[in-house]
Amino acid sequence: MNPMQELFVEKVVVHMGVGEGGEKLSKATEIMKTITGNTPVRNLAKKTQPAFGVRKGGPIGCKVTLRGRKAQDFLQTALDIVERKIFLTQLDRSGNFSFGIEEHTDFPGMSYDPQIGIYGMDVNVVLARRGIRISRRHAQQKKLPKKQTVKSEDTLKFLETHYHTEVS
Repeated sequence: MNPMQELFVEKVVVHMGVGEGGEKLSKATEIMKTITGNTPVRNLAKKTQPAFGVRKGGPIGCKVTLRGRKAQDFLQTALDIVERKIFLTQLDRSGNFSFGIEEHTDFPGMSYDPQIGIYGMDVNVVLARRGIRISRRHAQQKKLPKKQTVKSEDTLKFLETHYHTEVS
């Protein structure tokens, strides 16, 4: 197979939505830092939602972007937690997929602490092929050829071969 046609994990974004700032968000940030090994960035509210007590510009969650070897290792662990099962509805047309983890205590080395509580998280995985940079670079930006775009069928094959994940 052509090495330019091979898929790879470009990035894994781990998101934890808390809905409010303060102590709850700082606990979520510490959990995220422990699980991923990277420092999380806070997410800010885009709109004011009076029903939920959320103001525009207020912190409501945190996220971490993992790339390279860290992304692959985290994805292995996260797929083990969901028992290596992904549903077709969790894939998009661009070949990316997302899934949720209900409890942070499912990760190895994490245990339940009544003072912290239980936090869930979303895992978003972006797959790409080599050469995607031509569509993103500043100088001489070009359109990505159709054969270089990632489709959901390609993602299915990639998950089965590289991660032994069942897609139903």
